Amino acid sequence: MGRILPMATAGILLLGLTGCFAPRKDEGTMTNNNIQTATTIEDQDWKNRADAADLREIYYAGGCFWGVESYFSRVPGVESVTVGYANGSTDRPSYEQVCTGTTGHAETVHLVYRPDQVSLQTLTEHFFKIIDPLAENRQGNDVGSQYRSGIYYAEEADLETLQAVLDTEQSKYDRPIRTELLPLSCYYLAEEYHQEYLVKHPGGYCHVDFSSLADFATPDTASPYTRPSDAEIRALLTDEQYRVTQQSSTEMPFTGEYDHLFAPGIYVDVVTGEPLFLSSDKFDSGCGWPSFSKPIDEDALVESRDLSHGMDRTEVRSRVGRSHLGHVFDDGPVALGGMRYCINSAALRFVPYEEMEQEGYGDLMALVTDAPGRE
Repeated sequence: MGRILPMATAGILLLGLTGCFAPRKDEGTMTNNNIQTATTIEDQDWKNRADAADLREIYYAGGCFWGVESYFSRVPGVESVTVGYANGSTDRPSYEQVCTGTTGHAETVHLVYRPDQVSLQTLTEHFFKIIDPLAENRQGNDVGSQYRSGIYYAEEADLETLQAVLDTEQSKYDRPIRTELLPLSCYYLAEEYHQEYLVKHPGGYCHVDFSSLADFATPDTASPYTRPSDAEIRALLTDEQYRVTQQSSTEMPFTGEYDHLFAPGIYVDVVTGEPLFLSSDKFDSGCGWPSFSKPIDEDALVESRDLSHGMDRTEVRSRVGRSHLGHVFDDGPVALGGMRYCINSAALRFVPYEEMEQEGYGDLMALVTDAPGRE
């Protein structure tokens, strides 16, 4: 099924680490306005997808790429995010080489997104919400040309939109912003250990403020449930609950509180209390996580394609809280409809049947068909 605690260490954090290079994906060539020779553009497998015509790409450099990747991976409409090194002069640089500041490369994230779900303008406006556009060769605690901020486009048609957002951002300041806007000249994937780094290391260094992700929550004026502030969420949840719901992490199989619980009641979003699943729709799939054949209300869930970890899955989030819940699969029991909602216990709170009315869920009690006397 991956807020992040900042640390004082930054630029030299991984200088001593070594790692295997990520597998090289299909490559394309591109001619840049500044570099008139064909250069390498990696991470282009998405162009082979059947729905490639419905997708677009953009590249953002915003300091340490761990946090920038983590931020955009949570934006609805973003299909995939990778991290790499862009617009430098060194062929296939290593992280150690980039850290010397002599390669010309910037730590960069590559986004593939659905423009019918999130626009380039919106993505770029939010990019400016997580960087300091006035900082030159620096973001957060990291200093060096590899940490400069930049927007690199692969399609000339994107320039007009990007320039308009940049101009609007510049109007907020009385001195020039330092974010560069250039065509993409090259992009090399970073080593595998950098990909989804904050999923693998939830306590890792991050300079990004995630609070603006709340802008993407779908407003539901009819719902009595609201998403708390980021600070309130952090105070409300345990470390594991926070990692799962806010950082899209996954609890270890067979360790969740509700994996083998089959008492009558309902399961609600641990962040907002919004009702999600009934005990009577829960079954033992043997997968190690609570499994449900269906939600109480399909509109209470938001589904999106998840290509992380080399898999093609459907992620499930809660509608109001935007909490990462887990994934849904079509390998459930046929007699129950064939679906399996595989959900982290850490994303849920169980309300026993006998406590539903006093907690405000009395209108749902009739749906709990496994309650005493309703078998």
